[in-house]
Amino acid sequence: MPEGGAATATGARRDGGFGSALSSPLTPLAIAFLAAPMAVVLQAQAVAPIATAALIAMVVMHLRRRRRLPWPHGVTAWVAMAMMLWGCISATWALEPDRAIFTGLQIMGFIALGAAGTAVAAHARESDKRRFALVAAFGIVLGLVVAGIDAATGNALRATVRGLDAAPPGLSFGLKPAGSALALWLPLLAGAILLPVWLRAGLIILGGAVLLALPGDSARIALVAAGAIGLLALPLPEEWRRQLPRLVGAALALAILATPALVGPVLRQGFPADELPASAAHRMLVWNFTAERIEEAPLAGWGLESSRQIPGAKGPPSEKLLARFFLEGPDVAPWIRTSELLPLHPHNASLQLWLELGILGAMMGALLAMLIGREAGKTEWPGVGAAMLTCFGVTAMLSFGVWQEWWIGAQLLALAAVAALPSPAWRR
Repeated sequence: MPEGGAATATGARRDGGFGSALSSPLTPLAIAFLAAPMAVVLQAQAVAPIATAALIAMVVMHLRRRRRLPWPHGVTAWVAMAMMLWGCISATWALEPDRAIFTGLQIMGFIALGAAGTAVAAHARESDKRRFALVAAFGIVLGLVVAGIDAATGNALRATVRGLDAAPPGLSFGLKPAGSALALWLPLLAGAILLPVWLRAGLIILGGAVLLALPGDSARIALVAAGAIGLLALPLPEEWRRQLPRLVGAALALAILATPALVGPVLRQGFPADELPASAAHRMLVWNFTAERIEEAPLAGWGLESSRQIPGAKGPPSEKLLARFFLEGPDVAPWIRTSELLPLHPHNASLQLWLELGILGAMMGALLAMLIGREAGKTEWPGVGAAMLTCFGVTAMLSFGVWQEWWIGAQLLALAAVAALPSPAWRR
């Protein structure tokens, strides 16, 4: 929710004209936020190249202006790089060693670019930050409008992009990534301080309503949790508000470390999952299988990207397993009986880190969550950082694979954008 005061565009004009805006290293990031929110609706995979191109351009423009590379300060990026280096090392025992090395090196490159782009954004001029926040807000609203139109027309927009005369039944599921990415970026609207505070609040509320109407329970849960944290931040004193993202990061770190120990015993006992939505009931089977495989290799894990090839992952659940979760009745979705026990990834970041990288990878992932929370507490908008970190954490624990390129691209854009938000104290 908005934390800064209302302002007019006249101050931005005094700070520089059109030429100044084009030469700003934030311009590529602004262009990315014009394109990515709409692109994630039409084709989520487009987010990764958009983010990559924007971050490279930011680094190049900074290098041309300052004659030096924007090396990131602090340990956050180095912990992330160390985790991926451990992933590369795990290729020596991974089930798919070539894929492990490729993914590890690829994400190390993403991390380096993201850290450099975030450093550039943090040191940009305030006038450039104000312009960026306004353009980013416009792009996010445009993405929300496109998502709403597509959902309201039965996915006609996405069908047209794919050259289809009519939308097939399963096409609506493609809006789930869009809902998660837009929910992650939605709090950035608070930083568009060239808009009145009432308008920013209204756009956030309307955007949240659109996202709640899209398919995808994970995105809805993440949105509600992020909204609660954002509202909690509003009345807090400044010093307490800066502690909020640190607390969110610590909670996420604890969840990463404790999830296998918490869910494993519960899932071994079983419980009635027949009242859950079919996708959630299937998650219980996936998490149960993953927890069992974690126990077989808790120290070093099975290796980066090995979730795809874990022995037994492609088999259907046994009758005994279905009975343990009360999923053998006639009202249960038929596809669950023939579903894979682990389709591509566990749909839970903690379980995936433990499964593939073992306890060392999980510890580095937990440390990374704490460090990101700490860095978010140092930004101009700690409440926005806390909301976005909450949204990311909930989504990561319920949905996408940790190493999916488009999702990493969405996160890197979010990190750079938080650093690029202007001071909320301007013109107060």
